[in-house]
Order: sequence, then structure tokens, then C-alpha cells
Amino acid sequence: MEEEALKNHKKAMEISDTVMKTVREMAVINTRAFDLAEKIEEKIKEMGGFPAFPVNISINEIAAHYTPELNDGLVLKEGNLVKIDAGVQVDGYINDAAFTVCIGKNTHPLVEASESALNEALKIMKVGSQVWEISEVVENTLVEKGFRPVRNLCGHGLERFNQHGHPSIPNGKNKSKEVLEEGHAYAMEVFVTDGEGLVKDSSPTMIYKFVQDRPVRMPEARKVLDMAKKDYFMLPFAKRWVAKKISPIKLDFALRQLEEIEAIESFPVLKEVSGGLVAQTEQTVLL
Repeated sequence: MEEEALKNHKKAMEISDTVMKTVREMAVINTRAFDLAEKIEEKIKEMGGFPAFPVNISINEIAAHYTPELNDGLVLKEGNLVKIDAGVQVDGYINDAAFTVCIGKNTHPLVEASESALNEALKIMKVGSQVWEISEVVENTLVEKGFRPVRNLCGHGLERFNQHGHPSIPNGKNKSKEVLEEGHAYAMEVFVTDGEGLVKDSSPTMIYKFVQDRPVRMPEARKVLDMAKKDYFMLPFAKRWVAKKISPIKLDFALRQLEEIEAIESFPVLKEVSGGLVAQTEQTVLL
């Protein structure tokens, strides 16, 4: 890894560590998800970074991709299993981290399982480690705790301006012999559930990402595409961010039009198929 890349990775990691420690103190009963997301993203910017993707605040059976809408009324309630997933990028170099809290409680068995599985995976993540080895450790640890991995969610490589890079590191056992390489960054991400162990697309959709430049007539659609490309660095962006600059009705039309011409892609909320609770723990590793 070149010196400049390493410097930016480390800065992103330092910002992430500071922000996530602060967030743990903020995630309490009756906190609005909107306020929490806005404060996290603003803190990242104040420290010299930029969100690598919209902050995910996913509750109970929602595994991922829930980011609040503008003035979202969702509040954290006692007993909620809340996953907070935040990415920081510095000049395109990304740190991805997540944790889960049970609101009003000191801990929860699913949180303990996810943290334990992540720690076991980190012990064997080194140059030359094969994906199947890491995934096997994750699943074995979760099963020993009495739970299941979410099989269609995974850890992943981190590339410049690409938070879901190569390779994927599934939570469940597999036969992948792809290896971890020196000079690369990886987001080791564990999802555990007391449900069936799969997630499906659900609603609403509040996260989008630039795919390609395409001709479009609607001025608002053109504005969204320009912002996605220039202001958000072609990384995932929140509908909430754009809604501060474009009226809601026109924004809905613009996003729909851009998706139809494949200029952007959407990331619907992901829900556990049986309604099971989901916990998530994630840490970025530099080899």
C-alpha cells in the first residue's frame, strides 16, 4: 500500500473510531433516528472526512440499508436491537464500521454472538488467508452460540471510491479459495440472526448510487445525477441528502426516471425473511 493511501486509510479509521465511540453514548431511548444520522454524518465532515455511504440505522428484523428520510419520525425504543453502520472516506479511501446496541439494556445474546464471531475472524485474517477459512470460523462461532449467520450478507474488500470491493467474505460456509492480499483493506462484517438466516429486499428505498452518465431531460433528474457524480463521489447517497435541495414530488419523479434509464441503482431496505432479529458487528482491517 502506497504511503499516501495508508495515510488516508488511517485518517479515515481514526475519524471512524472517534465518531463511533460518540454514537454509542447517543443511541438511547427516544432518540430520533434522523437526528442521530445527521449528527454522525456532520461529525465525520467536521473531522475532515466524508460519509462513504449514508449512515444505516436498522432496527430489529431490518438488517441493513435503512437510513432516515428527511424529518423521519422513527425513534429508538427500549428493547430495540439497533444496528449503526457508518462509513468514512478520505480521498476515496474507506473505513467501514458497525455495531449493535439493545436500547435500554447493557447487552443482548445476538450482540454478544456477532461480536464474538467478528473477534474470532479477526484472529485469522492475515496475508494469504482464504475466504472459506474466515467464513467457516464465523458460522461455527454463531452456531455454537445458538444462532444462524445471515448467509446472503457478507464482508468485503474496500477499494478506492468503492466500498463493496473484491472479494466478498460470506457469513456462511463456502468453498471460496480467494485469498487476502498484502496492501489491501477489508471490511470484516458479521450478521447474525435468530431467524432463518436470509434477507430480502423490502421497502422503503432511501439509498441510491451513481452508475453511469445518461442523457435525461428533466432538470431535477439532471441535478441529482450531477450531485451523485460530483458531490457524492459516485458513492451511495441518501434520498435525505438530495431532498434538502429538490422538492419531494419532483425528487421522486427524478429518482424513478434515473433508475429506469439505469443511470443510478437503488438499495432497498433489507429485512430478515422470517422476521428474525438481526445483529451486526463490523471492523475494517488493513493488511
